[in-house]
Amino acid sequence: MNKPALSKVPEASARIFRSEEELAALPASERIRYRLVTAGRRHHANDNISAFVRDGELTELKAEVQAKLQDLLQVLVIDTESDHNTNETAKRVAKMYIDEVFRGRYHPMPSVTEFPNAERLNELMIVGPITVRSACSHHLCPIFGKVWIGLLPNEHSNLIGLSKYARICDWIMSRPQIQEEAVTMLANELQERVQPDGLAIVMEADHFCMHWRGVKDTDSAMVNSVMRGAFLKDPNLRREFLSLLPRKNT
Repeated sequence: MNKPALSKVPEASARIFRSEEELAALPASERIRYRLVTAGRRHHANDNISAFVRDGELTELKAEVQAKLQDLLQVLVIDTESDHNTNETAKRVAKMYIDEVFRGRYHPMPSVTEFPNAERLNELMIVGPITVRSACSHHLCPIFGKVWIGLLPNEHSNLIGLSKYARICDWIMSRPQIQEEAVTMLANELQERVQPDGLAIVMEADHFCMHWRGVKDTDSAMVNSVMRGAFLKDPNLRREFLSLLPRKNT
């Protein structure tokens, strides 16, 4: 008689209460994961988890990542002891992941000052091209691209400084992800913050998972867009926005 297959226990249902003393004995990555799971929070590659990271834990996390990367280099049969070029590669890459290329996961949203729309501006505004850098979550290969943002504010909109659009883009893009989801996340953040009548975003990017590996096609790029509110409903406004992008790109 065949035994019934054991069902997979969901991570959330396997929670075990731990005291602060028990948590302190765990590696930083396990402490952070414990808080996320206990709170029922998702922690996918493109999620920001900064609210669950406590002071000093990013330093510990970098040390953990460094140790794992050192193991990877060993498995790749690289003699990091006698090879002066790779002596500190694991340390450099760990710092790069946590503090730079994946910074948007581990650090909170940068401070963004908002201003009331005192003059009741309601004309099309375009910001871009903003240079963005990300990483493909499938292969952790770089993504380099440009973002254009179109806004149609109303009298109740919050206006933000021009440089702040670049800061928000960098915060969203500095995570492992796919381009389609990244643009949607950026649109959600700007929609909630600015509350415009219309929002349009176009992103054009080179993906090194295509350039560097696989088909090794260096000419292909990906372009995608998100249109909301007036840009979705009004084809003339949408055409006006799209027609101005080449001028911004030259």
